[in-house]
Amino acid sequence: MANPEHEAEPTETAGTAVSADNKSETQTPIAAEPDSAPPSDGAQTVVTGEVHPRMKIKDSDTDEEITAKLIKQGVRLGKGTIAPRVFWPSLIFVLGFALFAIIAPNAADTVLTGTQNWIVTNLGWFYQIVIAVFIVFAIIIAFSRFGKITLGRDGEKPEFGVLSWFAMLFAAGMGIGLVFYSVGEPLTFATSGPKPGWPGTETVDGVTSVLPGSESQVALLAMAQTFVHWGLHPWACYAVIGLALAYAIHRRGRPVSIRWALEPIFGERVKGWIGDLIDVLAVFGTLFGIATSLGLGVQQISSGMMAMGVVDSVDNTLLVILVVIITLLATTSVISGLGRGIKWLSNINLSMAGILLISVLLLGPTLFLFQNLAQSVGVYLAEVLGMTFDAGAYTGEDGAAWSASWTIFYWGWWMAWAPFVGVFIARISRGRTVRQFIAGVLLVPTTVGFIWFAIMGGAGLHRQLFGEAGLVDPVEGVIPEAALFDMLGGLPLGSILSVIAIVLVAIFFITSSDSGSLVVDMLASGGHPNPPTWSRVLFAMLEGLLAIGLLLSGGLTALQAGSLATALPFSVILLLMCWATFRNLSQDQKRRDEIELRARYERFSRQLADDFDDAFGGQVDSRVDERIDYRISRTTGVFDRRSGQEQGQEPGEKKRFGFGRRKE
Repeated sequence: MANPEHEAEPTETAGTAVSADNKSETQTPIAAEPDSAPPSDGAQTVVTGEVHPRMKIKDSDTDEEITAKLIKQGVRLGKGTIAPRVFWPSLIFVLGFALFAIIAPNAADTVLTGTQNWIVTNLGWFYQIVIAVFIVFAIIIAFSRFGKITLGRDGEKPEFGVLSWFAMLFAAGMGIGLVFYSVGEPLTFATSGPKPGWPGTETVDGVTSVLPGSESQVALLAMAQTFVHWGLHPWACYAVIGLALAYAIHRRGRPVSIRWALEPIFGERVKGWIGDLIDVLAVFGTLFGIATSLGLGVQQISSGMMAMGVVDSVDNTLLVILVVIITLLATTSVISGLGRGIKWLSNINLSMAGILLISVLLLGPTLFLFQNLAQSVGVYLAEVLGMTFDAGAYTGEDGAAWSASWTIFYWGWWMAWAPFVGVFIARISRGRTVRQFIAGVLLVPTTVGFIWFAIMGGAGLHRQLFGEAGLVDPVEGVIPEAALFDMLGGLPLGSILSVIAIVLVAIFFITSSDSGSLVVDMLASGGHPNPPTWSRVLFAMLEGLLAIGLLLSGGLTALQAGSLATALPFSVILLLMCWATFRNLSQDQKRRDEIELRARYERFSRQLADDFDDAFGGQVDSRVDERIDYRISRTTGVFDRRSGQEQGQEPGEKKRFGFGRRKE
């Protein structure tokens, strides 16, 4: 995953007076910042509790100055620039679980498996609905009046150009999982492990197989199901948290911390134990999500090494060694500095992914791959609603077991991974409108994912269904971590492409670990944009230790169970974020409407004053007589003088008032 730059983050709400114990604050509106970009065409700036210019974190600020500004926001920091009530609970729990899994792997496997089975059996439907809610919420917000609200000050220009922003979203959409499952997932669904209940399949004694003559029909459903797992659904989840954080960070000037996204609901309580709990859960999710990716990555690297003849077999010892090596490389990247470590790794990463994708497209069945992309998108559009809400009500234990290994696992993995991706896409989206943000986050990575799986997965399907086959083991079925290298081995330059794939997976984890360590460290440091290096190294090592524990306690099943369990509480937080974001945007839009109405009134008043003579001058002049009355009848004696307003008034004539109006 790519990583956000170290841009300066605003930290203090304008006009905020904070008491010494950080328990009360009063927000007052402020004037527009003198050096900010002026709104175009006379548009009014909407002040929504933005950061005061003097309290913004700048590139020139020292760590001490940044810390002081965070404390004025209500952040509780201790020694070493850490938030003790987030740092220590996170460290103790995750370290304890990792050691428990390493020391007693069988017991850990029992706990994880039992947790996974309970969640899938009792709450699988909940995960399905939650993901659907995220999609509906994101689409409604994008097309609503809220879409014009800027994630920053009104009139502020985006920090990055469109192409650069799309490239970073593309990088965010790439990861170890995209490589790990690129061939294995659609191939599994189309051959050895189709979803129970699909047309063209039958389930006998708990084993679902494809009926003869239905291979093509099931293959298209397999591609559509893969698109569901890697398309709009995960990115709607990321859009929810990313939008909430981007609004809190760039619009309100809050620190980079998950708790502030829920401030509209909990108010001052986000500074207390509720906010600490939210950030601790976010740390859990991020660490387990990264550990899951690392576990998948080393499994695939080891399979590639075996396919190339580097090793004869794969065992836990090899996996642990690979975890240690990659973790050390990631730690080195952390120590070298994010700017120097991540930037060139991310560029190499994306370049190698592009080379691998184009190579498979050109060296493989090119025409079939284009046809597969077009047809698979069509089937996806036709089946997406049914697949989204398929909770396995009529497929029994077989359907539940399949969902536990695939769909429900993915929903849990995406929600566990959401804090990491959400912070990343929020930080790079300053100056974008809400509509631009949601459109970019939903469409760009989804399109990339469709193309990736249509080419990589399509190449595997073509070989298995129309070529030399050999990608499905008669006993074990499709082995996802080996399927990619088996497919590449059948192409020209297959050995070179296999090396590229191994290096690609390794770099994906290094960049993910480096970036993830920064995000976790920021959460554990109260949102400090430059958290201490020692704690970032600590979390990078902890990710590797957790991955080792999960691998030893059950391999892929344990990895899936870990993500699924940590995602359950965070799914509730994400739902609350939807409500909090709606409240934020509603209040913002209300203020915008009030300012717009006031601006229209002022424009109308100025126009009326400027054009009054042209529009109403003749009518008024004809009703107002300012001449001196020299009529004979106006001269009176001493006994018949009348009041000033009645003088010169004819008998029976009614009194005149301003602008010639008559009082009846």
